[in-house]
Amino acid sequence: MRQHKFSREIPDKPSDIKRYLSITLFFLLIYAAGRFTRFSLSELFDGMSEGGGLIKEMFFPPDWAYMRRLLEPMQETIQISIVGTFFGSIVAIPLAIVSARNFLRNPILTGIFRNFLGIFRTIPALVFAALFASIFGFGSFPGILALIVFTAGLVAKLGFEAIESIDPGPVEALESSGASKLSILRFAIIPQILPQYLSFILYSFEINIRASAVLGYVGAGGIANYYNRTLSYLQYARAGSIVLMTFVVVMLLDLVSSKIRERLL
Repeated sequence: MRQHKFSREIPDKPSDIKRYLSITLFFLLIYAAGRFTRFSLSELFDGMSEGGGLIKEMFFPPDWAYMRRLLEPMQETIQISIVGTFFGSIVAIPLAIVSARNFLRNPILTGIFRNFLGIFRTIPALVFAALFASIFGFGSFPGILALIVFTAGLVAKLGFEAIESIDPGPVEALESSGASKLSILRFAIIPQILPQYLSFILYSFEINIRASAVLGYVGAGGIANYYNRTLSYLQYARAGSIVLMTFVVVMLLDLVSSKIRERLL
């Protein structure tokens, strides 16, 4: 009777050359980027020492009395964010629908709308604010328009991804019964994505609060006008007061928004 002997082959250890080459290439890219941008560690450490003095002037102590004058511009900043988020999320609804491949089912049109959204998502809100400020003048209106465009691009992108990830069963059932596109949208798609859509709105509102805090640098209204003014006149204690108030307001709004999003999802 034959006895079969089974020999266990031990695979060879993979070569480390590829890993070492990848690490070397990574550090070469970092070095080349630093050389191109003229990055200097000595200047960094010198700037850190000067920055420590600046932080001391701003926060030890800040100008507490100045905070009373910041209530109105901070309120304007929040209002800009609310209005921009509201109208931007409404504009995002049709854009998300026509960009979803499982709804429109026309790759040419969905590709056009997706590229259209991609263009608007790559442009920062500050650039839009500067453009609208040059057209409509200084004030809160250019800031609102900038946030509308930014929010529409962001929420529409998240929206069509949510539509494409829904359960296809209700959609197929309505299609087999001859339902119209509007009926499919109303009874099969919207009920599935509504909680996510509301969560996307709150998420974009959190982002817009931070964005609107700097839109005033281009004349778009809000608390950033006071940032620009105090730093221009080297009033660092007042600038520290603005930073503290902005930090507290943003943290509170983020906390409330996060709690609401947890309940939605």
